Amino acid sequence: MTTLAYRAATEADLPFIVTLLADDAVADTPDRGADPLAAPYRDALAAITADPHQDLFIAEAEAKRVGTFQLSYLPGLARLGAWRGIIEAVHVIPEARGSGIGTQMIGFAVQRCRERGCTMVQLTSNKARTDAHRFYERLGFVRSHEGFKLYL
Repeated sequence: MTTLAYRAATEADLPFIVTLLADDAVADTPDRGADPLAAPYRDALAAITADPHQDLFIAEAEAKRVGTFQLSYLPGLARLGAWRGIIEAVHVIPEARGSGIGTQMIGFAVQRCRERGCTMVQLTSNKARTDAHRFYERLGFVRSHEGFKLYL
């Protein structure tokens, strides 16, 4: 298995990230066909980069981009003022799926949350992604809540 390197995403990575978002067969996404360097993407990246409670990572294998994910670190009053790590937008290039890259990425994400003082890591996954659900359960995640969204 190839060992991955991780780095913060830059504006030069936006086409790679937006292509992965748009390639999502399950999500009803407005990212399909969008200009990856459009102002909303650049603005979002700038906001993520400026926020000390956000990280957007690129995973590389042998200097090739193979995946991306975002981490958010959320303080809360529950659980004695615990911090939570939230893993979002996990994507691996199609040709690398099933090769262990996702496992390494989630392992890195969990470790990063631990280093930031989080006592829990959480994520959501579309109900249609039954393979992803098994993947996360295999990594130790448990189904604990029912999620809801309201698009504005």
